[in-house]
Parts: sequence; C-alpha cells; structure tokens
Amino acid sequence: MAKEAAAFWNGMAKHYAASPIKDIASYEFTLQRTRSYLRPQDKVLEIGAGTGSTALLLASSVAYITATDLSTEMIKIGQTKAAEQGVHNIDFLVDGAMAETVSGPYDVLLAHNLFHLLDDLPGVLKRANELLKPGGLLISKTPCKPQGLGPASYRLMQVVLPIMQLLGKAPFVAMRSVPELERLIREQGFQIIESCNNPVKDIRNYIVARKTAGKP
Repeated sequence: MAKEAAAFWNGMAKHYAASPIKDIASYEFTLQRTRSYLRPQDKVLEIGAGTGSTALLLASSVAYITATDLSTEMIKIGQTKAAEQGVHNIDFLVDGAMAETVSGPYDVLLAHNLFHLLDDLPGVLKRANELLKPGGLLISKTPCKPQGLGPASYRLMQVVLPIMQLLGKAPFVAMRSVPELERLIREQGFQIIESCNNPVKDIRNYIVARKTAGKP
C-alpha cells in the first residue's frame, strides 16, 4: 500500500504544488487556530506535509519543524520552496505516516488532510502518541462523513471516487464520521480539547488533542 501511495503522490506532486487553495477562508482559519496553540520554543513534526506549504507558513511561530511525506517529489518541492523563501528552521524528510525515521519527542504533531488517506489510522495515532512529549498536542484537519446527505460536492465524490481509483487517478480513501474519528483518537491516549468545522458546512473537521497517556 505504501509503495502504491508513494507512486501516486509522486505523480501528482507538480500538479498539487501548482494548484491554488480552493477554500482560502477555511485554510486561514486552520492556520490561525493552529498558531494559537504554538509556542516559540516548540519542536514540531508534520506528517503528510506534502510540499510543505503549511509548515513553511507556521515555521516563524516555532523553534523548529520537521516536515515529512512519503513522496520524494513532494519533499523535493518543499526543500526548494524553503530555500527560495529563506526558511532555515525546517527540515524535510521522506517518511511515511508512521514517521519511522524520526525519534522525537515533539511538542506538537500536525496531520492536516491526511487521516482519511490512511489504511491504519489507529497505528498512526499510536505512533503519534509515542512521538509526543507528555502533554504534547496532536493537531489535525480531516474530511469526515457528513451528517445526512452532505453537500453536493461530497455526494459527487462518492460516485466519482471509485471510478477514479479503478483508473489509478485517485488514492485510497477511508472517510469516517466525526464521532468515529474522535473515538479513535481518544483510544490512543489523547484528550480532545477542540473539535469543530469552520465554516460549519465544511466536512473537514479540525481537532486538537492533548497526549494524556502513553500507549504500550
């Protein structure tokens, strides 16, 4: 699964990097809320960082960011952007969602637009717990199953996605409800301190959770 996912995102890297953000208001909300939890002394890990756009925007708010992604092409683009922008407190590493090549501990772990793409979310959440300091924060934003039918874009995706996957044009996707996602996070030793959608109709749920216990 990891090799297939890496190949898919390698092929998408240039298009992904060139695509404009579709919902600026929602993205700015995510940045603002995330910055409010960050401290100048924090050591941060972002998994599924893509081309590093979010990590680069948050770098000035923390001491250091390690940005990881399983796509070598995404990481190359991130490294280039960091050099062009003169951002020196960020390190880009090729690594999967399990973050096997980093050791921590970290103050904050970011996982934006990632959890719905994972086939072993409990395993990734367990690893996130291991990488965080006691009291450390897990901050995520994840597309979730809406209540009821959901917006038209979601209904269309439900029809088109299986076809695109068969053609190799879309990655693995596992949409969960917000209560299910929150349950999985709690089961891995976290206390949820914020969970919301902004705007309210956005199916992407923003969660901040604090590590309260280590997982054996």
